[in-house]
Amino acid sequence: MEYVTLSNGVKMPILGYGVYQVTSDECERCVREALEVGYRSIDTAQSYFNEEQVGLAIKKSDVAREDIFLTTKVWVEHYGYDECRKSVEESLKKLKTDYIDLMLLHQPFSDYYGAYRALEDMYDEGKLRAIGISNFYPDRMVDIASFSRIRPMVNQVETHVLNQQTEAKKWMDKYGVQIEAWAPFGEGRGGLFTNETLVNIGNRYGKTSAQVMLRWNIQRGVVVLPKSTHRERMIQNLDVFDFTLTDDDMAAIAALDTAASSFFSHYDPNMVEWFVKMVEERKKNNDSSKEKKNW
Repeated sequence: MEYVTLSNGVKMPILGYGVYQVTSDECERCVREALEVGYRSIDTAQSYFNEEQVGLAIKKSDVAREDIFLTTKVWVEHYGYDECRKSVEESLKKLKTDYIDLMLLHQPFSDYYGAYRALEDMYDEGKLRAIGISNFYPDRMVDIASFSRIRPMVNQVETHVLNQQTEAKKWMDKYGVQIEAWAPFGEGRGGLFTNETLVNIGNRYGKTSAQVMLRWNIQRGVVVLPKSTHRERMIQNLDVFDFTLTDDDMAAIAALDTAASSFFSHYDPNMVEWFVKMVEERKKNNDSSKEKKNW
């Protein structure tokens, strides 16, 4: 495994296992298997609704807690200072740990400054080893990096062959913020797994297009979080440290960049409204669940 060193000196594996869209029924088994085959970084979030399963898998694992780099994220409905603190304490309980290696703010909406101040204080208290942001575009990243007491150490953003985040990475590098890729395969959109350039490069090394995509990001210094529910694919995704792409390979892959999201844009007001609606619906569901419990 290769590591990156965050701005505060904390070492973070450059390749981890992500559990986005891994169901609660499968999550414990998947995380346990990921740890068994060699992953030492696990990425979850409050909004994935599987923190408890991740915590159980880690607890039951033979891998020592201090050898695991654990990341989770605060969801928008928990923004603001007090709510953020409460939500982090809840995540600690669900994950069955007394500290989290990396805590991120999941989206650049609502009172993210109040939430970030809570992360700063909990970082000072030793409950969080590193803090950061997710889905913050360059303007929002520069904003929070400039006006916060502690600069974010990580920004997790959509980063893959079709959306390479070249400009965003320049700004992150300037401010000492580590770029981390969600959806490093772009979920296969745009025919990425069968892309002729990627397949041909892979054939020269005896690797798959997926392994080429991971290696390409790793050589750019980007932390990657591939996800699979299949053990053999988990192993395959880890097997990317025994070859090096040439400058010509890297240039050929760079030429595939569309510089556009394969999913959504946070600049789109329609998308912002969609997030607002989702937050409101989740709040209603949570309030309804609490009423039933009290009843």
